[in-house]
Amino acid sequence: MIKEFEEMENYIISGRFKAGNSWEKFTKKVTSKNEKNAEKKVYSLIGSEHGLKRNLIQLESTTKE
Repeated sequence: MIKEFEEMENYIISGRFKAGNSWEKFTKKVTSKNEKNAEKKVYSLIGSEHGLKRNLIQLESTTKE
């Protein structure tokens, strides 16, 4: 049985994360099946790059490209 491929879509997600005593802005472009998974991916990427937990990352906008 052949499974159908789900369309992968590009999302642009912007927000900010806690960097020391201030908040740094970021914008990430990710490819994902849906908006929820795209947001989870950004939490994971920013968290691993900067050693942060999700409560120190704030997503402000998610746009489908």
